[in-house]
Amino acid sequence: MSNTKEKEALSFEDFKKEVLNDYKIAVVSRECSLLGRREVLTGKAKFGIFGDGKEVPQLALAKAFQNGDFRSGYYRDQTFMMAIGALTIEQFFAGLYGHPNIAFDPMSAGRQMGGHFATHSLDENGNWKNLTQQKNSSSDISPTAGQMPRLLGLAQASKIYRNVTGLESFTNFSNKGNEIAWGTIGNASTSEGLFFETINAAGVLQVPMVMSVWDDEYGISVHAKHQTTKENISEILKGFQRDEAKNGYEILRVKGWDYPNLVETYQKASKIARTEHMPVLIHVQELTQPQGHSTSGSHERYKSKDRLTWETEFDCIAKMKEWMLANNIATEEELNEIDTVSKKEVLEGKKAAWLAYTSPIKTEQQELVNFLNTLATSSPNKVFIEKYSNDLATIKEPIRKDIITTARRVLRLLIQENGKNELATWIKKYTEKIQPKYSSHLFSNSHQNVSAIEAVLPSYDATNEEVDARLIIRDNFDALFSKYPEVLIFGEDSGNIGDVNQGLEGMQEKYGDLRVADVGIREATILGQGIGMAMRGLRPIAEIQYLDYLLYAIQIMSDDLATLQYRTNGRQKAPLIIRTRGHRLEGIWHSGSPMGMIINAIRGIHVLVPRNMTKAAGFYNTLLEADEPALVIECLNGYRLKEKMPTNLGEFKTPIGVVEIIKEGSDITLVSYGSTLRLVEQAANELEAFGISAEVIDIQSLLPFDTKHDIVKSIAKTNRLLIIDEDVPGGASGFILQQIIENQKAYNYLDSEPQTLTSQPHRPAYGTDGDYFSKPSVEDIFEKVYAIMNEANPAKFPSLY
Repeated sequence: MSNTKEKEALSFEDFKKEVLNDYKIAVVSRECSLLGRREVLTGKAKFGIFGDGKEVPQLALAKAFQNGDFRSGYYRDQTFMMAIGALTIEQFFAGLYGHPNIAFDPMSAGRQMGGHFATHSLDENGNWKNLTQQKNSSSDISPTAGQMPRLLGLAQASKIYRNVTGLESFTNFSNKGNEIAWGTIGNASTSEGLFFETINAAGVLQVPMVMSVWDDEYGISVHAKHQTTKENISEILKGFQRDEAKNGYEILRVKGWDYPNLVETYQKASKIARTEHMPVLIHVQELTQPQGHSTSGSHERYKSKDRLTWETEFDCIAKMKEWMLANNIATEEELNEIDTVSKKEVLEGKKAAWLAYTSPIKTEQQELVNFLNTLATSSPNKVFIEKYSNDLATIKEPIRKDIITTARRVLRLLIQENGKNELATWIKKYTEKIQPKYSSHLFSNSHQNVSAIEAVLPSYDATNEEVDARLIIRDNFDALFSKYPEVLIFGEDSGNIGDVNQGLEGMQEKYGDLRVADVGIREATILGQGIGMAMRGLRPIAEIQYLDYLLYAIQIMSDDLATLQYRTNGRQKAPLIIRTRGHRLEGIWHSGSPMGMIINAIRGIHVLVPRNMTKAAGFYNTLLEADEPALVIECLNGYRLKEKMPTNLGEFKTPIGVVEIIKEGSDITLVSYGSTLRLVEQAANELEAFGISAEVIDIQSLLPFDTKHDIVKSIAKTNRLLIIDEDVPGGASGFILQQIIENQKAYNYLDSEPQTLTSQPHRPAYGTDGDYFSKPSVEDIFEKVYAIMNEANPAKFPSLY
């Protein structure tokens, strides 16, 4: 009996300790929000968006969150991050100030505003850490609901690890698929299409995903009645509720201020998702937002007095305190002591973060001041230089912009003086030191980056067998699926029928419907599946049926995938391969080549444009040895054309960023890519009959572009340039021209105006005639080249018209 009482007493003490620790985390988080807002309003930080009012449900979420689990959330989850031990007070303020040092701001090294959270999946060399031994947060993005597609993939990875054979050794990434992907979103953002697309897809796939909706009735200043039918997201999702006959969701509701019920609800959700591998939606209602949406406005402008009064009464921390007192878990004095200590710790942490942020800048400030004063002593512009130096020295809280702009303005004063070279050298060294703090890691810096993968040529046997090109893609995928158990492919029609062009014929039957899968018509979440699974060590190939349909997913590619390595300062990666097909079919919606839009939206993703299926297969082989994301655009009209079948399937590798000269010539350089190259080759052969020798170059990859600068070497020989592209005028051709003329400095070798030949400024019209009159034809190419040569030598090449 005494032992039982002692055990009960001990349990209560442990319980009390845990609850009080939770309360302290909540108070610390709230104080960070309050003090953070003041830091913005005093000018020390640029913008603030905080998690006040959401503290208590995030504590409950953190209790259910286990090692190996992943979060994909939004910018109000600071309490959760603190509760799992992934965010300190100092780190919170370092993020608010934008400290460009990963050691101080591990979330993004100052590349994202505060409130955007991440953990490190990679070490400093870009190598994977053991993700099962840590609690994981995928890096947040600001676009509302943009975290949803990635969440789907993070959850699906657990399903793959649990059910696909051959992955037993991937113990750094999963413990037999036991992990949950936890999502968070504000109630208003559930109005976004990405939310509904993801919710539907997760229900179809039946993946271990727990989705929390933080509901405070507002989206910025707009009330829920303008956001959601019936003003209640769980009410309108009732049809997703699982029953005995069909799969679906478990839908739970809980008050956001009810600490014990929140803990119970999240434990229940965790058990369902983790054991039954199915999605759960938790609608967390009656939350508040004490400081309004952000530092850019005040919620008193749009909330009624009654609502503001209610928010004070039902503040989640106040209600938690009330519950602790009512249940004799703590005394008023104990809680007041926690409040006092927490405020002090936050204030001290803020000061430490500010000192760490400003100290190196002040050192740089003083260095330049001293240097300028030295230069001034021997300069005729001494007075003016000293003015700049003194102005810089009087800035109490300098930023690096103040330092470098001062130096660059003084340089103008020294144009005719001896000190110019010294200051110019200082500016260059300073820029070389500082610029990487803001610009590094757009691509991988690891030993697996694409430039480290050596090219391997296709090999052929003596039979020189020519086959439909689709068979090269198909058999190469077969080799890859056999070689890499972590490779999987999914898309519309990819599974049962083996894709619309039969490039995956028989693969689902051979490798199963988890590795070669059909999916619904939902491009954004196809991308999201790929991103999430790639973040967990798998090698997914996400298939978008046609290039035009990529527009549905371009936001996810641009905001999430393309920025991932950059916005985490190289601490997360998702080496996703996106497979699609495009160019030269007939009609507005299936023949587009919107390459200019794509390459300018997705810097951070390689864009590969193979001219045939052997080249495409080689790109897949290269990418699966690399650790960077890429888009591969196969030629839509190339699957039935004949190509020789290589004997080293799965092994030959097309180099990325390297062009190929496919016909040598001496009069003009013709540059193109993809399907259009076949027309260029035909035109080049026809030009030979008229005494014009054209060199034809296949770009092969638009991003990266001609890293060896081979195109300018050709122009140095021919002295003329024509770029042929089926994008709209100024699209990809504008980018290509900029790369060649500006980056490669081809203007030094040109004897004629560099020109482009593109499509008409509209989508291609339907039918063969529509294609002919919408996009460059063989005749267009011939006549354009002939006109260039006519201008150069009208006697030899009389005008055609």
